[in-house]
Amino acid sequence: MQRREFIVGAAAGTLVVASDTALARSASRAQREAPPLTQPPAPACLPGAAPKPAGSGDPLAMRALLVSDTLNQDTALGRRTSELRAELERRQVVMVLSGQADDARAIVGADPALQCLLLDWDLAGDYHTGAMAVLDAARAHNAEMPIFLLADRTSASAIPLAAMQSADDFIWMLEDTTDFIGGRIVAAIERYRARILPPMFKALVEFSRVYEYSWHTPGHTGGTAFLKSPAGRAYHAFFGESLLRSDLSISVGELGSLLDHSGPIGDGERNAARVFGAHRTYYVTNGSSTSNRVILMASVTRDQVALCDRNCHKSVEHAMTMSGAIPTYLIPSRNALGLIGPIRPERLSAAAIKAAIADNPLVTGPVDPTPVHAVITNSTYDGLCYHVGRVEELLGASVDRLHFDEAWYGYARFNPLYQDRHAMHGDPAKRGADQPTVFATQSTHKLLAALSQASMIHVRDGRRPIPHERFNEAFMMHASTSPLYPLIASIDCSAAMMDGPGGLALTTEAIREAVDFRQGLGRLGAELKAKGDWFFSVWQPEMVTDPGTGRSLPFHLAPAELLTTNPAPWVLRPGAAWHGFGDIADGYCLLDPIKVSVVTPGISPTGALGDQGIPAAVVTAFLDAQGIVAEKTTDFTILFLFSLGITKGKWGTLINAFLDFKRHYDANTPLPATLPALVESTGTRYAGLGLKDLCDTLYSAMRELRTTGLMAEAFSVLPRPSVSPVRAYESLVRGQVKALPLQDLAGRVVATGVVPYPPGIPLLMPGEEAGAADGPVLGYLKALEAFDGRFPGFTHETHGVEVVEGGYRVLCLEG
Repeated sequence: MQRREFIVGAAAGTLVVASDTALARSASRAQREAPPLTQPPAPACLPGAAPKPAGSGDPLAMRALLVSDTLNQDTALGRRTSELRAELERRQVVMVLSGQADDARAIVGADPALQCLLLDWDLAGDYHTGAMAVLDAARAHNAEMPIFLLADRTSASAIPLAAMQSADDFIWMLEDTTDFIGGRIVAAIERYRARILPPMFKALVEFSRVYEYSWHTPGHTGGTAFLKSPAGRAYHAFFGESLLRSDLSISVGELGSLLDHSGPIGDGERNAARVFGAHRTYYVTNGSSTSNRVILMASVTRDQVALCDRNCHKSVEHAMTMSGAIPTYLIPSRNALGLIGPIRPERLSAAAIKAAIADNPLVTGPVDPTPVHAVITNSTYDGLCYHVGRVEELLGASVDRLHFDEAWYGYARFNPLYQDRHAMHGDPAKRGADQPTVFATQSTHKLLAALSQASMIHVRDGRRPIPHERFNEAFMMHASTSPLYPLIASIDCSAAMMDGPGGLALTTEAIREAVDFRQGLGRLGAELKAKGDWFFSVWQPEMVTDPGTGRSLPFHLAPAELLTTNPAPWVLRPGAAWHGFGDIADGYCLLDPIKVSVVTPGISPTGALGDQGIPAAVVTAFLDAQGIVAEKTTDFTILFLFSLGITKGKWGTLINAFLDFKRHYDANTPLPATLPALVESTGTRYAGLGLKDLCDTLYSAMRELRTTGLMAEAFSVLPRPSVSPVRAYESLVRGQVKALPLQDLAGRVVATGVVPYPPGIPLLMPGEEAGAADGPVLGYLKALEAFDGRFPGFTHETHGVEVVEGGYRVLCLEG
C-alpha cells in the first residue's frame, strides 16, 4: 500500500507530519485509549477535522503571501486576483497581502511561517525593483517554498530565464478557474509542509501523535504521570503535551538508535553531515564536553603524545586524564587586555613541535614521542579564528589527526565571511587521503538553534582515519542509553535550518546586527569624545579601508555592507595597534564580528592603567540589575554574543543600558539605586558609596594588586609537569592528596586543574608544579585571593580552588 503523509499538527510554527499508517494505528486505538486531560488542538488538515478559522494566530494554518498591485482594482485581472484570494481563504489558507515590492521583500525576510508566494509578474517596478527583486529575496531565505508567478499568456513569454528557474509554477490568471488554481496552490503547500522536516524530527513527531499505550520508560508515559499531582500538573502545563509525548524510550524502534546510528536518527546524522560538509556526523546529547572526550578516547591512549592548545576547555583536560595521554601544550598568544589570541604559526612548525615534545619531562621511558593527535580551539572564546588551511599545512607535518574544538563556531560554514577558517571548510569530496583526518566538535546549542547540551561531532577522513566501528565504541562509552529525543530532534532541526540559503540568510542577519551594534556604540563614543567626554569602546579596528574607493574611514563610518560581507576589515594585520598581538602573520587570524568585546575605560591597548577607570565587573553588575546578562567579563572587557536569535530591540536596549550607566556614573548615584542587590547582599560593606565611588575603589585595588598584569604574566609561562594527568587523578582517587593554602603551595604538584574565570583556561593542569612562591602563577592567585577578600560581591570564580574562611586552598599530591 502506498504510504501517504498528512499535516496533523504544529507548535510555534513547526509542522507535524503523520503517515496514513500511523493514523490508522491511532484510529484503531481511539476507543480504548483514555483521552488526555489536556487535549491537543484539532488537526487542521485531516479529513473530517473540524475546520479552524483562518487567522494569523493559528500555528496550524497554511500561510501564503499574495503580492499584486491589482487587488481591489475594477479590472478583469483585479477581479480575478480578489476571487483567488477569497478561494484560498475558503480553503483555510491565511493570506498575507502586499501591493509593493519593497513591502513584499520585507515580509519574506521577516516571516518564516510563509509556505507559499503568489507573485504578480507585472508588479510595478523594473527588473531590479519589481517582481524579480521579490523573487530573489524569497529564494535568498528559502529554496524550497513553492512560488507561483501570476501571469497571462502574453506576459509569460517575456519572463526572463532567471525568474523561470527560481519560480516553481505559473498561474494563468484569466484562463483557469479559481477553484482549480486554489487546489493546485493548496496541494503545493501541503507537499512543502510534508518535506521540510528533517528525518529524525519528522519520525519523532509522527510517532508522538500515535498515542500508543506504553509499557516502557520513561515512567511519565507521555506526560500522564505528571497529571496526578499539583506540582506535576504545573510541570505539564509549563512544558506542554508535545514535549512530553515526544520524550520516548530507546525501546521505540521506529526512531532508530543513537547508539548504532540506525533508522531516522542515522538518517538525520547523514543529513547533517551533508549540510555541515563532513564525511560523518554524530549527534551528541551531553554537550561538546562529551564530544571532545569521545574524540580523544577514540584517537589517543595511555603513554601516547597529544598536542594540546593551552587555551583548551576543561573537557579536553578530562579527556587527557581518562585516555592516559601525555599532553604537550601549545601556548596561545595574549594581548594586554587579557584576550586570548591564536597559537602563532611559528609554534606549529614541525621543528617547533619536535622541540616542544623534547622539552616535555613526561615524554620519557615507554612514552612514544611521535604525536598522534592535536587539539586546537577555533574560534577562541573572544572570537579569534584561524586560517584552518594554514594550520592544517603546519600541524599536518607533525600529526595525522587534527581536532578543532569549535564549540562556539558551528555557524561558520554557512557564511563566506568565514571561508577557509573552520574545520569543515571546502568540499569534502575533494578531500585527499594524504591530508590529515579532521574532527570538529560544535555546541549546536550555543550559537545555533538547539536545546542545551546539543552537540555534534563532524569527521573528515584522511590520513590514519578512525573507522566508524572503533569510533563508535568510544561514543558508546559516553552516550546515554536513555537519550532525550526532543534534544536529538533539536539538533536535527538546527541542521535543517542551516541547509540551503537559510544558513546564509540567518548568519548574515546575525553579522549585520553585530555590525550595527558595533557602529552604533562607536558613533556614540566618537560624539562624546569630540566633546571631551568618555564612553565605552569596542575591541575592533579603529579604521577601515574601503576597497572600492581606497579611502580609510573610522570604523563607525565604514559602509555596513563592507563590514558584513567582506572579511578584509576583520583580518588581524601585522603590527596593528588595536589588536595588541604584535607582528602576527598577515591573514592568519580573523576577528569574528558576532563576538563583541566592549572595553571599559581605564586601560590602554598596551596594558597601561590610568589614574581612573571603570572595572568591567561593576558594569556587568549594573547590566545584570537591568536584566542583561553578558557572556564573559574580564578586568576591562565584557563579551556579548550576537547569536541567530539577536534582534535590533535586544541590542538597542543594551546601548541604552550603557548610556544609563554613564549617566549614573557621572552623577555618582548612590548604590541602593543602581546596584540594590549588591547592597542587600553585602550589608554595610559599601555603605555611603555612589557608583563612581565604587568604581574608583575597585580600580585602585586592581592597580595596587596588578591583577591584569599578573594575569598576562601567569598565562605566558608553561608550568613544569611532574606527573601525567592520569597519574595525578589516580592519586586523587586513592586519597593521596592534601589541601594546601597558597602560602604552602610553592613547588607542590597540583592534583586537579586550576582554572580562573575569566579567562576560563587552565592556569595549572593536573600533575603540574605551582612554581616559586614569588613566581607568576602563585603571584596571580594571591592577587585574586586578596582582591576577593576585600570586595564581596565581586569575587572571582576559580575552578580547582576551595575558599576556606576567605583563603584559597588547592589539592596537591602528597610528598
